[in-house]
Amino acid sequence: MVRSSRRTVLAGNPRRPTGSDRPSAVGYGHGVLTHLPPSATGTEIAAALRRDGAVIVDDLADDATLDRFFSEMAPWVAATPTGRDDFTGRATRRTGGLLARSDTARWFVTHPTVLATCDDLLGHATSYHLHLTQIIDIGPGQAAQAVHRDQWAFDFFPFPRGYDVQCNTIWAGDDFTEANGATRVVVGSHLADDGLRFDLDDTVPAEMGRGSVLFYTGAVYHGGGPNRTDAHRRAINITYAVSFLRQEENQYLTVPREVAATFDDDLLRLMGYRIGAYALGYVDDLRDPLRVLRDDPELTHGAFGPDQPSGPPPA
Repeated sequence: MVRSSRRTVLAGNPRRPTGSDRPSAVGYGHGVLTHLPPSATGTEIAAALRRDGAVIVDDLADDATLDRFFSEMAPWVAATPTGRDDFTGRATRRTGGLLARSDTARWFVTHPTVLATCDDLLGHATSYHLHLTQIIDIGPGQAAQAVHRDQWAFDFFPFPRGYDVQCNTIWAGDDFTEANGATRVVVGSHLADDGLRFDLDDTVPAEMGRGSVLFYTGAVYHGGGPNRTDAHRRAINITYAVSFLRQEENQYLTVPREVAATFDDDLLRLMGYRIGAYALGYVDDLRDPLRVLRDDPELTHGAFGPDQPSGPPPA
């Protein structure tokens, strides 16, 4: 997650958990990240997320798919500057716009295991949408990132404990090790108070093989680890959020309209070409954005879309 105004808070003195409010094995998980097989269902993954805030699913992507994706993205990564501050990472490149720049990115964004997990974890909302797509390339010498919650992007709104607004993924583009900057997680901290400050020794590294995926909620405290090797550590960060919240990456400008028009309807709806909740995101005279994008005269008349609630929200 990237948000410049957050730096002033992270650079301050968030309350460091000590004594009774420090996360414990009983209150916030067992301190070990669970690994699930690639056959794990969305229900099983979501259950682990509700328990621990994060879970690893091994071997969801094969080497050929990853090689093709990184080959497609190589020119864009090479042209990306490193971070402007300590949080974004002065030796880290963050390259977005994956759907516009890589055909293979669609495979990751719409992976059925990921969407099944989102269906379960975010099923309390009418719908969810793509929040951001990003390669995170942590270079040699990069220091550890400040431990944070991704849902702080929503202006630090204090969501109720246990009310999930994000389902996030980090795909390992290389083997993730403690030494090369594996994402670090405070297991169980999705149930902790907001505004806490954790140090590196409060976290565990999400060590996993290439092609494995770290699933994590927007509420779990985590951060990029330090890279003490002489090699880069690549990851694919794709996150999803309930559709009544604003997207972090603007999909409608990031993906040119002529490119978006080549996508199938399911992907477009996931990107946000749909009405969120009852009436969020309609076009002019209550038209459905997907119908407008398709520019079909037979589809652009009438209010809202075919998959929206039939009546107004309850009073």
